[in-house]
Amino acid sequence: MLRHLTTAAAVTLALAGGAGIATAQDGPFEMQIAARQGIMAYRALQLGTLGAMAKGEVDYDAAAAQKAADNLMASVALDGSMLWPQGSDNEANPKSEALPAIWADGSDIGAKGKAMVDAATAMQAAAGTGLDGLKTAMGEVGGACGGCHKAFRVPQ
Repeated sequence: MLRHLTTAAAVTLALAGGAGIATAQDGPFEMQIAARQGIMAYRALQLGTLGAMAKGEVDYDAAAAQKAADNLMASVALDGSMLWPQGSDNEANPKSEALPAIWADGSDIGAKGKAMVDAATAMQAAAGTGLDGLKTAMGEVGGACGGCHKAFRVPQ
């Protein structure tokens, strides 16, 4: 029993030591920013697979394309609303790449999000059916990504 408690205490101390735990000194909404950036990196990984096939950098593989498209769809289907609290922009926290315009009156962020879901849905339907379908869907996904990033992300 004591051994079990000692192990549990060691795990707790290791986690509390800062491994992945945000503190007040990190800035506002540190965890939300890190989580949404992680989701964006995951999407980029899937799009890298699809884009490499669309550009002819790697041979088209229907199974790999479908897997990447399914993963992309899963990531855009997540309810990420808790990851975007007002005040988690780059002016409030320099680790954020989100511009305050996301939360401005009249922002079309909802429409941009819907465009991404629609594009990912089209990609999921097309990716495993052939290279031509993948290429067409890739244009739609790229447009949806760029539409949001140009309006609401710090320029890269």
